[in-house]
Amino acid sequence: MRENASAYVFVAPFMITFIVFIAAPVFLALALSLFQFDSVTAPKFVGFDNFLSIFTEDRLFLRYALPNTFFYAVIVGPVGYALCFFLAWLINQLPKKWRDYFTLALYIPSMGTAVSMGVVWMAFFGADETGYLNRLLLQFGFIDQPIAWLFDPRYFMWIMILISLWQAMGIGFLAMLAGLQTINTELYEAGAVDGISNRLQEVWYITIPSIRPQMLFSAVMSVVGTFKGGIVGSSLIASTNQDITPGNSGLLISNHLEDYFRNRFEIGYSASLTVVLLVMIYAMTRFSFRLFGPKGDE
Repeated sequence: MRENASAYVFVAPFMITFIVFIAAPVFLALALSLFQFDSVTAPKFVGFDNFLSIFTEDRLFLRYALPNTFFYAVIVGPVGYALCFFLAWLINQLPKKWRDYFTLALYIPSMGTAVSMGVVWMAFFGADETGYLNRLLLQFGFIDQPIAWLFDPRYFMWIMILISLWQAMGIGFLAMLAGLQTINTELYEAGAVDGISNRLQEVWYITIPSIRPQMLFSAVMSVVGTFKGGIVGSSLIASTNQDITPGNSGLLISNHLEDYFRNRFEIGYSASLTVVLLVMIYAMTRFSFRLFGPKGDE
């Protein structure tokens, strides 16, 4: 034990952080999901009744939150991930003196807070002639009268998706860019000798295999970011003084569990929704490991 004391000292900060901020909240959510608890009265054990209610009685979950989350994730996840790789690859082709400027320009949106982003996009999608998009479309004759973009269920989800893709160039994007810059250029020269004749083949046979760890990290970060995308809708309705997204068109599971936790004080039920979301995130993360994880003896 004493021989390994120094190793335990170095590991301790990570382990303490992991236990306090990850393991403990997960186990607490699992435990609370089995209880009916409103933070005032004593918890009442109900077993799996909360989960049964989610999949049999919760109309908002079944009709809006679940399908909206899948629709949002299917578009934002793969498209955002592909954009991260494509833009990182493009920037890597630029001269070194220009890379930092383009990297910063793409990364800055991911650093913005929900409130600041809500204000920016509220100005762009304003409901009257002062909205930038309405003014542009009116000026070129594409529409006859202003459109209330953020109040119309037909457009709200697509606006959420657009904003999420705009903010997708986060830490995963930087990881891919860093990985691209560490690839040995001699690999491309050897590939040319072996018959690789164009950029697409270089990307498929050399670039992607060479940055597989960075692509795995980016995929995991993309999954986590996608399933917490409800904050985009929350910021938009807050900036327009709405209580809910129009017609529940932007209601995601993360918004639904937040509603039960903050507004209805049904802690146990919100914990059950959290567990459902965790299972979905875990499943998509495992899928990412299957795609980009080590193969065989790698």
